[in-house]
Formats: sequence, C-alpha cells, structure tokens
Amino acid sequence: MNSDELDYQQMNGLDLAYLGDAVYEIYVRQHLLAMGLTKPQQLQRQSKQYVSAKAHAALFALMEAEDYLTPEEMTYFKRGRNANSHTKAKNTDVVSYRISTGFEALVGYLYASHQIERLEELVTWVFKQVEDGKTKANGTTKK
Repeated sequence: MNSDELDYQQMNGLDLAYLGDAVYEIYVRQHLLAMGLTKPQQLQRQSKQYVSAKAHAALFALMEAEDYLTPEEMTYFKRGRNANSHTKAKNTDVVSYRISTGFEALVGYLYASHQIERLEELVTWVFKQVEDGKTKANGTTKK
C-alpha cells in the first residue's frame, strides 16, 4: 500500500462519508455543467436535487425497493448511517441525515476500494432516478 492508498476496511463511517461527499460532489457538478447549466444560482438549485439529505433518503428507498446494493455495499452504507455524528442535521430530519451519511459512505467505500466502474454505474443510476422524477414522491425534487 503506497502512502496515498486508503485502507477503506479500517475507515469509520464518517471518514468514508467525508470522502464520498467530495467524490459525489465532483460527479454532480460535472454532470450539471455537461447539461449546459452555467449560472451559479441555477447550478446550486439543480444540485440540491442530487445532493440534499432528502434526495439521498429518497434514492436509498429506491435502492432498497430494487435490491440495488450488494451485501458488501449495504454493509458500508450501514457503517455510515449508524456512525455517531456529533453534528446536527441542517434543514432535514435526523433519519434523512443519517441515510445521507450512509449514502456518502457508500460512495466513499466504492471510491477508496477502487471500484470505479461500479461507482460510475451507481452515479448514472442516481442521475436517471432524479431526472426521471422518481425522487419526487418523497418531495425531494422540484422542476
């Protein structure tokens, strides 16, 4: 293992979520720019459909309904969801906040374990769910 290599198996859920948040944010920003959005206010408004805790909770509900995650991915999701964060949820309920942390930990796990193909498959799936309006039922997206 070189000095930049992460031992994802030993990382706690909050560390994985910290990493996953940054990785996912890059995918979302790149996607929105590729869609031709250029105005900062427009980018910020659209990004909430992908990055808010409510969006993550709706997406996770869809993942569960479709049995989308592997058992190992679910383990890392739960590691993040069950982590004892000492920060308070902003603009959302505690359950959505914890699910969001789990979602970010899942992304962090896929990235740190070099499962980039699966990560990109997941991100593509997420974008499709949001853009097809499937997260609207939970009040997470507005067009």
